[in-house]
Amino acid sequence: MLLDSVMRKLLVIAALALCCALPVLAQNKLIALTFDDGPRPYILYGADGVPGLLNVLDQQQVKATFFVMGWRLTPKTWGEGRYEKNIGITCLEAAHEVVKRGHEIENHTYSHAELKTAERKKGEAWVISDVERGASVIQAVTGHKPVYVRPPDWILPDDARRDLEGRGFKILTISQQNPIALRDVNSTDYLCAGKGVGCPKPSLAQGVLRQIEQREKHGVTTHVLAFHELKTTVVQLPELITALKAKGYKFVTVSEYMKAVKN
Repeated sequence: MLLDSVMRKLLVIAALALCCALPVLAQNKLIALTFDDGPRPYILYGADGVPGLLNVLDQQQVKATFFVMGWRLTPKTWGEGRYEKNIGITCLEAAHEVVKRGHEIENHTYSHAELKTAERKKGEAWVISDVERGASVIQAVTGHKPVYVRPPDWILPDDARRDLEGRGFKILTISQQNPIALRDVNSTDYLCAGKGVGCPKPSLAQGVLRQIEQREKHGVTTHVLAFHELKTTVVQLPELITALKAKGYKFVTVSEYMKAVKN
């Protein structure tokens, strides 16, 4: 009788542990969806038959983080004339709309220069000032200084990294020196633009899902996905977001993600 009583108690404890563990597991499946190189109004609002990125995110009920180039947040700037379509909305106006819709804006430097080369040519002080300058113009839009920095192409000299971290910045990276949960997932969506040479097959969405599955095999269910403001990316997002939601993932901003992962 005593043995039966102990067994029943153990079964009850196991059942309670299982029922309580499942929601925690779901909460730990996090995606921080991020976009570099904006703001690009013709991408955010849509053009040439491609839906606007902001509307796609609204429809999917997803909040994202935008790593923007500081130079775009200067008055009357709408983009690069050779490559981007002017739809009559400035980058600065688009940035305010991004914030209005509840998304997060972070720092992709002011100039978008490759910082290792820039340091060799202009010195470390220039690199630091480029990041700080980017932070300053973002603060003018959002009301607070951005914390997170994604260097162009993830390239940043070690000395500049230490100095920026000493100033309170947190650097996003793909370096294997970081824990896997804190490494960006490089979508390689830039390979899908233009002629699409090198674009993941059968699709960008499936290529990203494969990367996530590989990380899951290592027990990692938190991921920062790095994309760019590109038409070819926008059209793939509904498939990707739907698939990730079906797998139990929750979408959060980078600041929310970092707080949850480090806790």
